[in-house]
Amino acid sequence: MKKYFTFLLISFVSGFLTWAAESGENKPNIVLVMTDDMGYECLSSNGCLSYSTPFLDKLSKAGINFTYAFSQPLCTPSRVKLMTGKYNYRNYKAFGYLDVNEKTIGNLLKEAGYKTCVAGKWQLNGVKTKFESAPEEMLKRPYHFGFDEYCLWNFLGNSGNRYADPKLFQNGKRLEGLEDAYGPDVVSKYAMDFMERNKNNRFFLYYPMLLVHAPFVPTPDSKEWADKNSRHNADNRFFKDMVEYTDKIVNKLIAKIEELGLSDNTVFIFTCDNGTNYSIITQTVKGPFHGGKGTMPDAGDHVPLIIYNPSKIKTPVEYHELFEFSDFLPTLAELAGISIPADTDGKSFAPLINGEKQQARKTIFVHYDPLKGGGAERWYGRFVRNKVYKLYNDGRFYNVAKDGLEKMSLEKNELTNKEKEYWAEFQEELDKAPPHYFKQPAEYKKN
Repeated sequence: MKKYFTFLLISFVSGFLTWAAESGENKPNIVLVMTDDMGYECLSSNGCLSYSTPFLDKLSKAGINFTYAFSQPLCTPSRVKLMTGKYNYRNYKAFGYLDVNEKTIGNLLKEAGYKTCVAGKWQLNGVKTKFESAPEEMLKRPYHFGFDEYCLWNFLGNSGNRYADPKLFQNGKRLEGLEDAYGPDVVSKYAMDFMERNKNNRFFLYYPMLLVHAPFVPTPDSKEWADKNSRHNADNRFFKDMVEYTDKIVNKLIAKIEELGLSDNTVFIFTCDNGTNYSIITQTVKGPFHGGKGTMPDAGDHVPLIIYNPSKIKTPVEYHELFEFSDFLPTLAELAGISIPADTDGKSFAPLINGEKQQARKTIFVHYDPLKGGGAERWYGRFVRNKVYKLYNDGRFYNVAKDGLEKMSLEKNELTNKEKEYWAEFQEELDKAPPHYFKQPAEYKKN
């Protein structure tokens, strides 16, 4: 009888521990790193010959390397889409602004018991738009969006420098004494401090990096950094140094996670907000690649995406199916054991990360209208695409697998039967999307 009760007790404890793990008690920490203006072609593991990214290459070979990940073509549109899980026509009101009525992944994870932090580039307070608020309100804006703490650039008024002698705000106050500091080092140190302070809690670190956006200037690893008068001298040749410094920072973040003994229970994600600056030409195994930030072909929105976790991803995966930025919110929500909001446009990739069967995306949808100030607002368009074909709202149809620069639109009367099927499917998806909520259709302009 005693053995029987012992067996029941062991069974109960085992069952309770299993229930606790499945109900969220053992959900992972999440670190989401997003670089600024660093397209797919910038990683050695993706065929780059111009820059060396050994640590990111190592992560890509140990985790999941996505070959068809797509952002928006510009920074704020991508950030709004990532943080809310919604297409831009639903909630994007102005360049540099995140609608205060939106609920973000920060809000969701905080409500689920995560400690939350955002460090790096903000650019979401609506500065110089009709949505600009009083400084005292904007200083609290990250808290409003679910972040317990922050260390951010591009926050209030004149954004100032982001690299040498940076203008940074941390938890309601501007940081002083940074005359000899390098902005990316300051925010990455804060990010690592946050992880250390919360090593016994579940945490979410969102790190939209300052690198590698123009101006292209020396890093502390550039010989020119030694001369303070040269630290702001811009030259495209420093782009290489900035990409490689990005790799170095990612190495430090992973090293900190390992030092804290959190590797097995931390999902680490690396991506970028849009394509590389148009002034940069990168040499790749397929030839020279011209950056296309702000444009709608692949050069503007095809970005790196690596997901790493040694306990969940035991076998490296090169994932050759589609992913888009609305997918981040539902993916992170499911990893954290949170119900995915009903109004989310994205699809969860948590099954793939957890080593389960992942349903592949058939298409992605992009609505791109930067609403950027400085004159008349420009309508850039919408598209639906799969891995091979792409249809714009104005009728342009490309075989992007063969014509990545989109130089030759296919004529409808010359399409094969299969191409006509894709055209019809894509057009149906475009027709389902209503007009932009904040403009009238008559104001739309084609490319």
